[in-house]
Amino acid sequence: MDGFKFYLKEIMAPDKKAATISNVTFVRPAKFYLSGFSNIPHVTYFYIFLCFVYIMTVVGNVLLLSVIFLVKTLHTPKYMIVFNLALTDLCGSTALIPKACLSYMFFVWFVGGVQSWTLVTMAYDRFIAICFPLMYHSIVTKPAIAAMLLLVWVVLLSLIAFTVGLLDHLSFCGSLVIQSFFCDYGPTFRLACNDKFLNNTMTMVAMTVVMCFPPILIVLTYVCIAIALSRIASHKERVKALKTCTSHLILVAIFYLPFLGTYIAPLTSSLHPNARIINSTLTHTIPALLNPIIYSLKTEEWSKLLPRNKKFFLVLNPGTFLCVSVLKC
Repeated sequence: MDGFKFYLKEIMAPDKKAATISNVTFVRPAKFYLSGFSNIPHVTYFYIFLCFVYIMTVVGNVLLLSVIFLVKTLHTPKYMIVFNLALTDLCGSTALIPKACLSYMFFVWFVGGVQSWTLVTMAYDRFIAICFPLMYHSIVTKPAIAAMLLLVWVVLLSLIAFTVGLLDHLSFCGSLVIQSFFCDYGPTFRLACNDKFLNNTMTMVAMTVVMCFPPILIVLTYVCIAIALSRIASHKERVKALKTCTSHLILVAIFYLPFLGTYIAPLTSSLHPNARIINSTLTHTIPALLNPIIYSLKTEEWSKLLPRNKKFFLVLNPGTFLCVSVLKC
């Protein structure tokens, strides 16, 4: 499909409304265009694949949320964090559906930030469990985890809302084509033709908070965990303790490595726009699909509950059934 483009109605102002303030003309467009993919053969199949990924992401995360909600043995601080991650995965996938540009941008970055800091909260849970096992149940409590998650939501809501809101003060007097598959903040504010210093500064702050601090904190956490494990005399006990971290490490890898690849690759070599868009698309969609699978297969709590499961059939459409394992409550 050559030059796939579509527009998103912008909520900032009427079509090309201009206002003169302090001798500066501000042009606020009624719409932006997404460049999408260009000259990719059979790109329709990729769109069908993304549609399938979205459907399975919704099904997987809704099932995970339902099971955690219904099974009382999973009402623990650890699974409060998992519930939060599944909820943000579900919201994040839905946020990628095109809508007004600023709201589109806000929800994608806000949900991504919450996902990132949820992984930090998971790392904190593993850190306390391995380094301070006797104090785990007194430190990692449901009120404490709820307070941490609430703080994450409030801080990121304020930060991303302020950062995205700054776009309303920019003038777009040139191209309105965003080189991305969604209203990405960087490609959008770079189209502006007036002073972008504050936007650039807030972009760096937001990127640091969302994508730099979390992996650094996670690495430091696992350094402490590695030191604690090295002090355990029994090899069997070390392996047992490390296995409790495998699910989290997999989640961290599939979330951060694609992001790092997307943003580091252009610094070392030229990256074709289509390659960047495809990588960004998969980065925003695949982790949300895999997270519920990982947590339903790799965690000890689910392994213990599976032998007690029962099966039922969920009707997808006439003549089609999906066999789903549901835990007895």
